[in-house]
Amino acid sequence: MKDTNGFTLIELLITLAILSILAAIAFPNYLNYLAKAQQAEAKSNLGAIYVGMLSYRPPKSAKVMTGYEGATLQKIGFEINGAFRYRYTLVSVSVNTFKARANGISGQIAGDVWEIDQDRELVDLDPERFNQ
Repeated sequence: MKDTNGFTLIELLITLAILSILAAIAFPNYLNYLAKAQQAEAKSNLGAIYVGMLSYRPPKSAKVMTGYEGATLQKIGFEINGAFRYRYTLVSVSVNTFKARANGISGQIAGDVWEIDQDRELVDLDPERFNQ
């Protein structure tokens, strides 16, 4: 009489193949989801820079109208404590306009770039990056 306890090698290989296919589909989707969640840091901090820039600009009734000129991240009170995934810069500052940029520097978001301007228009400079 033959002992029929356990699994055959074919059954184990089929199970392993199915699990491998599921992992191959799920893992890239998980990485995309993780990257999109990390983009919240950039959006939030760019919003803070926008508010800081608005408070830096003097009121229109001021005698000397300097606008946004001379603003720096330090002058508007923007600083990041601890670890961060994006590098923040003011890329253009003039009397009436400004643009702030967040560049992804680590992990899944390396190379991810976001910008905000004086009209609070938040722009993803590479919108196809995580929409695959």
